[in-house]
Amino acid sequence: MAQTVAAATSLRIYFETGMNEKGDPIYKSKTLSNVKNSATADQLHQAAQAFGSLSEHPVNSVQRNDTFDVIA
Repeated sequence: MAQTVAAATSLRIYFETGMNEKGDPIYKSKTLSNVKNSATADQLHQAAQAFGSLSEHPVNSVQRNDTFDVIA
């Protein structure tokens, strides 16, 4: 039977960097690799806010991306 094994976890932080000519927000993202897969949502949120405090642009959203290997 096939199994899944956690391979990698990353954190993507989206920053609102301005507005376009239509008044819609412009977003840029920064991806942090090698995140511990045991990190909780609160820990990831705290890390994102810490990185956001170093930026001149506000954090808009945060995504956790988990990658799994399927082993037969």
